[in-house]
Amino acid sequence: MLSFFNDYQSPIGKMTIQVNDQGLMGVWFSTQKTIPKILGVKSESNALIIETQSQLNDYFKGLRREFNLPLFLQGTLFQQQAWQALRKIPFGETRSYLQQAQTINKPKAVRAIGSANAKNPISIIVPCHRVIAANGALTGHAGGLELKLWLLDHEKAFSVCVIASLF
Repeated sequence: MLSFFNDYQSPIGKMTIQVNDQGLMGVWFSTQKTIPKILGVKSESNALIIETQSQLNDYFKGLRREFNLPLFLQGTLFQQQAWQALRKIPFGETRSYLQQAQTINKPKAVRAIGSANAKNPISIIVPCHRVIAANGALTGHAGGLELKLWLLDHEKAFSVCVIASLF
């Protein structure tokens, strides 16, 4: 299956977007320790890459809280369940690894949840940055804890703006 990729310059650094004809396969930060070897054709004109960039631009401007993109997530059944649970965490909110495990009815799988989140191929859009330790501490993120903190602060800032504008 042919895939396409292109770089995207975000406010927090360079990212790479990869798609195929079935959906978005990956969004990776250049700072990630492990980025899969991307095989495919570099494309600046692929419609899904362009739409992904557009939705990410809106996210960074505070105009988008959810993404409406077809996803092509490759992983084990457990990973797929963990990643679907991530997509249910609202913008500007956090959950613990235990809460995420409970969402998929596997409350004893907290460590496995952490492992699945670490393998999440679609950063931001599948928001693993919204998962923190039960005590509120920031824990692992593929792009680093500084980046995770930036994303959480970004979402909280725009969540507050929306609430304030209601009054």
